Amino acid sequence: MSNSTFEIPPEVSRITKKLEENGFEAYLIGGCVRDLFLGKKPKDWDITTNAKPDDIVSLFENTFYENEFGTVGVVNETDDQTLKVIEVTPYRTEGKYTDRRRPDNVSFDATLEDDLKRRDFTINAIALNSEKNIVVDPFLGRKDIQDGLIRTVGNPNDRFEEDGLRLIRAIRIYSELGFYVEKETLNAIEGTSYLLKNIAKERIRDEFIKIIESPNPMNGLILAQKTGVLKYIIPELQDAVGIEQNKAHAYDVWTHLQKTLQHSADKKLPLHVRLAALFHDISKPAARRRSENGEDWTFYGHDVLGAKITEKILEDLKFPRDTINKVAKLVRWHMFFSDTEKITLSAVRRLVANVGEQNVWDLMDLRACDRVGTGRPKEHPYRLRKYKAMVEEVMRDPVTVGMLKINGDKIMKITSLPAGPKIGFILHALLEEVLEKPDLNTEEELIKITKKLGLLSDDELKKIGEAGKRKREEEEEKVIKEIRGKYWVK
Repeated sequence: MSNSTFEIPPEVSRITKKLEENGFEAYLIGGCVRDLFLGKKPKDWDITTNAKPDDIVSLFENTFYENEFGTVGVVNETDDQTLKVIEVTPYRTEGKYTDRRRPDNVSFDATLEDDLKRRDFTINAIALNSEKNIVVDPFLGRKDIQDGLIRTVGNPNDRFEEDGLRLIRAIRIYSELGFYVEKETLNAIEGTSYLLKNIAKERIRDEFIKIIESPNPMNGLILAQKTGVLKYIIPELQDAVGIEQNKAHAYDVWTHLQKTLQHSADKKLPLHVRLAALFHDISKPAARRRSENGEDWTFYGHDVLGAKITEKILEDLKFPRDTINKVAKLVRWHMFFSDTEKITLSAVRRLVANVGEQNVWDLMDLRACDRVGTGRPKEHPYRLRKYKAMVEEVMRDPVTVGMLKINGDKIMKITSLPAGPKIGFILHALLEEVLEKPDLNTEEELIKITKKLGLLSDDELKKIGEAGKRKREEEEEKVIKEIRGKYWVK
């Protein structure tokens, strides 16, 4: 392998070179090496070395060392967040995992081979010295990368007993890379899923987010359900498996949620929308009742109940409050009435007010994903496109005298005219001027024009004002026509 095979950022190579210049070994390790062999840009970079923490700290100007595992953060001067902090960790061996979350003790009297033995999966147990063209791969991780295989280093039960979070990590890698899980490792995940009871919610949340943000979150959650892992992450989702829906749906609740989530991932929508896609019908198992004729199912109020359940789930997983609020709000309003033959603009305005202007387009995206997850082929049918046009129409800046940098009270002071129709005529006359020449919409320019208009007779002013009103109405029609054309609706 030649050094030119991989493009190593200077922020990383300066650290490995400095370590080696001072007589230490230095290897890239873990996910960054795996990504390099996959031809992907690493999201973060880790280095392992035989230097001790104090040695590492002494070699670099800007570092921090605040943990018991020997990891030193070396800070780079860069705006690239993937390179801002490079973690440098001494070779180490670990004692028993009594609490099944962290080792009882750590020793830095270790070799590179010792360090690789403690890693989770073979594809993460490859060390690369890009300066000397050395690859250390005792567990055939490169072959597993080539074969698309997720396999633990050594006995899978031992690896999972050490740290139960590795169960979810295997599922996350499956979602991210599309690799399949080796049979013995898969059996061990199923047999040790109970270990997740001992894992901190914050750690579970971080892996769960990576699954949701992966290209194939549906596959990951299906595997989590099949292996018994899901009930330790979100038991409410487990309750949705096999719950039959009404005739409008092609799938049960669980499958519908997965397909809705997957479409949000295919559309590369942000995390909070993906979470809303996954949770929007989370309360259907609890809300399900037989219809009056006994021939179908109803789910009345599942949107309101779903928002409450969603909030509880995300709070339990220690999500930030801002994320919780956004997701819960999308779940609460995902059932908005969209029959554009019956709905009014005032009803659309109420929806925008309820969900918030900053969230309304996310709600439209959620509705489109919901449609696809229901088994309907068209993401944006005419009715939804029409509704989007109505949303944009009520959210636009209206063409009104309110746009002007002057108001009726100011006009009365300038002209000494009393309140009455004449003030309205002046406002509409000013608006016509501004529509023709937007540069005139300053208080200084409008005062000049107002003084001239105030000298005109009532008839002259009425004629100009009515012309301005007609101009405003024409502009309104033009804007609305453009909006509707954008969505191919009338």
